[in-house]
Amino acid sequence: MEAPLAERIRPQHLSDYISQLHLVGPSGSLTQQIEKGIIPSLLFWGPPGTGKTTLAQIIAQESKRPFYVLSAINSGVAAVREVIDKAKQSGGIFTAKNPILFIDEIHRFSKSQQDSLLAAVEKGWITLIGATTENPSFEVIPALLSRCQVYVLNPFTKTDLEALLQRAMTVDPYLQSKNIHLIETEALLRLSGGDGRKLLNIFELVVNASAESEIQITNERVLHLVQQNTVLYDKTGEQHYDIVSAFIKSIRGSDPNAAVYWLARMIEGGEDVKFIARRMLILSSEDIGNANPTALIMANNTFQAVATIGYPESRILLSQCAIYLATSPKSNASYMAIGNAQALVKQTGDLAVPLHLRNAPTKLMKELGYGEEYQYSHNYANNFSEQEFLPDAIQATKFYEPGNNSRENGVREFLKNRWKDKYNY
Repeated sequence: MEAPLAERIRPQHLSDYISQLHLVGPSGSLTQQIEKGIIPSLLFWGPPGTGKTTLAQIIAQESKRPFYVLSAINSGVAAVREVIDKAKQSGGIFTAKNPILFIDEIHRFSKSQQDSLLAAVEKGWITLIGATTENPSFEVIPALLSRCQVYVLNPFTKTDLEALLQRAMTVDPYLQSKNIHLIETEALLRLSGGDGRKLLNIFELVVNASAESEIQITNERVLHLVQQNTVLYDKTGEQHYDIVSAFIKSIRGSDPNAAVYWLARMIEGGEDVKFIARRMLILSSEDIGNANPTALIMANNTFQAVATIGYPESRILLSQCAIYLATSPKSNASYMAIGNAQALVKQTGDLAVPLHLRNAPTKLMKELGYGEEYQYSHNYANNFSEQEFLPDAIQATKFYEPGNNSRENGVREFLKNRWKDKYNY
C-alpha cells in the first residue's frame, strides 16, 4: 500500500476511464484515433486531477507505442534531447510504433525548451502529448501550438467523482479489505474541488484515520479530519471560477469596492498574478473598448508589469488597474460588432471581394478589372470618398453600433457625417 490510492487505481484501459466523454466516449473526438493508433501531437488542457496523465498513458498502451515521460518542473533541454534521441532509435516515422513523449506541466517549459521539441514533432520522431493547467494560447509558443491539437478536459462532475469513489472501493485490494460504508459524500466532493486525485487523497486519509471495524464515511467525519487543512480559496476548484467571475462582474458593474474585495480574495489565496491581469486585459476591450481606449493600454501594461515583479508588490498594480477599469466608462460595442460580423460570415460563407477592392499585382489581374474603380480616400476632401467596402450581397450592413458614452457619441457623429444615411447612425 505504498503508492497513493490515485496511483493504485489508475485506469489501464479506456473502458475504465471516467469522465471526458466528449473526448473518449463512443462518439468522442479521440476514440477513433486511439482505436486506429493514429495519434497526432496533442495538448491536454484542464484543471489538476482530471485525468490528463492517465489518458496519455492509455493512449500509449492501447496504440502499443513506446512511452517516454518528462516533467517540465525538473527537465531541461538536455533531458528533452536525450529522450528524443532514444525515441528516434525505438520507433519509425509516422507509424503505429511512433514513440510518445509525454510532458507534464508543459506550460512551465521556457521558450528554448519548447523550441527544442519543434524538429522532433515536425519530422515525426515523436508524438508529443503535453499536459497543462494553463491556457496554451498564452503559455505554449505559437510554432509548437500550431503543430498540436488542443483538447480541453473538464472538471469532474458530481457524478464523475461519485463513480471514482465507487471504483476505488471496487478495484483497490486495500479498500476491499475494509468494511466501508459511504453514508454521505457532500463534504468529500466539496473539498475535492472537482480534482479526482485530491478526492482520492482525502478519501484515503479518512479511511486510514478510522480504527473501527466498520468505517462510516459521513460529512461530519470528513470535515473533522480534513477541515483544518483546507483553504478559503482553491485555485483549481469551483471557487476559483466563482470568485474571478464575481471580480469581473464587479468591474463591469463599475463597483471598485467589490472589485478590490474579490481581488483580495484571489491574492490571499495565492492566485497567479498573470491570470488576474489577463482577465482584466480581456475585460478592458470586451467591456470598455472605445469608450476609453486607454483602458486597454493600462491593462496591458499591468499584465507585463506584474509578470515581471510578482507578489507581493504586484497586488498594488492589480488594485490600481482594477479600480481604474471599474471607474471607467463602459461599452461592449466592439465585442458585439465582431460577434455580429462572425455570425453573418457563418451564415453567408465566403462572399467574393468586390473587384475595386482587389489587389492587382499582375497584368492579367489588371485586365480583369482588379482594383479598377477603387477611390483612394486621401485624394478626396476630408480624406474620404463614399464607396462600398462590403461584398455585394451584404451591402450597407451595420455591425458596429457605438455605445452611449461621450467618446463613442463623438464616433457616432463622425460616422453619421461621413456615411450620411447609409448606415443609419
